[in-house]
Amino acid sequence: MRFLVDMPLSPSLARWLSGQGHDAVHAGEIGLALSPDILILQRARDEQRTIITADLDFPRLLALSAASEPSLILFRGGNWSDGDVVKRIGQLLAAYSADDLISCIIVVDRNRIRRRKLPA
Repeated sequence: MRFLVDMPLSPSLARWLSGQGHDAVHAGEIGLALSPDILILQRARDEQRTIITADLDFPRLLALSAASEPSLILFRGGNWSDGDVVKRIGQLLAAYSADDLISCIIVVDRNRIRRRKLPA
């Protein structure tokens, strides 16, 4: 799977995903550290990457544009340690296939993971 890890999350997540065999980059490492969210969305769309973020603006931007891509994994519920993020992503990847992530927003809370399809 291909991922773009957004600035609110550590670059160590992208490294961990890469170590698990995924194609993962961190926004800060590809020149997007100060970029507006809309440019991050476009880059993820162009490169067919799922965005992983804790930024609540992304679901709103996807909804306003009625976009069906890119997919989004959103961490909610406050400060997440690097270890907690890796643990939850590991659980998510064990539960969902690559096809399950297509055109979706996946919301990761402390106690559950929810999947919602984006408009087609």
